[in-house]
Amino acid sequence: MTSSDPTAQGVPADAMRRLAELEPGKPGSIFTSDLSVNEFLLVREAGFKPIGLVLGSSIYHVGIQLGRWGKNQELTTLSQAMYHARELAMTRMEAEAAALGADGIVGVRLTVEAREFGNDIAEFIAIGTAVKADNPAPGGGSWLNNKGLPFTSDLSGQDFWTLIRAGYAPLGMVMGTCVYHIAHQKMGAVFSNLGKNVEIEQFTQALYDARELAMSRMQAEAEELNAEGVVGVQLNAHNHRWGGHTTEFFSIGTAVRPLREDHQIERPTMVLSLDG
Repeated sequence: MTSSDPTAQGVPADAMRRLAELEPGKPGSIFTSDLSVNEFLLVREAGFKPIGLVLGSSIYHVGIQLGRWGKNQELTTLSQAMYHARELAMTRMEAEAAALGADGIVGVRLTVEAREFGNDIAEFIAIGTAVKADNPAPGGGSWLNNKGLPFTSDLSGQDFWTLIRAGYAPLGMVMGTCVYHIAHQKMGAVFSNLGKNVEIEQFTQALYDARELAMSRMQAEAEELNAEGVVGVQLNAHNHRWGGHTTEFFSIGTAVRPLREDHQIERPTMVLSLDG
């Protein structure tokens, strides 16, 4: 079971003091946010007010795992490392939001930055704006997800507004990762393909398998949240420090649930200029 104590999640005491100074809901208190002006106003229009910028960080040593030279295979040790590091950053960001009494986090950015401490060390950072709903969810329900945590979303302010107005709510960011070793071609195959237009089937199959593993893991996370679907999915490839025959496929998106049965999107308003 996950502890509700933010400091138990690795959130430093300085961060807790900063969050305590925000005092959301108190007259005269301020909020911090990385939302643009348009995003801020649209999030307010959707019925949510920003209460503070929240972040999570994990500096992680990524181990070494060797793949067989001529075999397509997942490097499970590296897959688990990349997933765990991101999960630590996300959990700490969620703990900061919970400490503020937030209902959710919008505009989340999840990044990986190389550090000079060593070639195998990277910082995983999650940052977003914690928000509080003006009203309970339709039907008197909670905006928290089924794990009792603030929802997380990497949607822009504009997309978040559209989602809420159309009768959907975010549940959480879901992700899947797969670090995969792509087999080298045998020397005979390399020479036989010289000067030819020909598919390299083992490469095609390797990349296909790796992407499918990442996507299926993201889908499994969405199912754990009882989501209806995942929107805004991004599927990216990263080589990090592993070289050309080892790559990470990382999929991420926002799991959503319906707020009501109808999902009518408001018709855009026509504006006519009277100038000139």
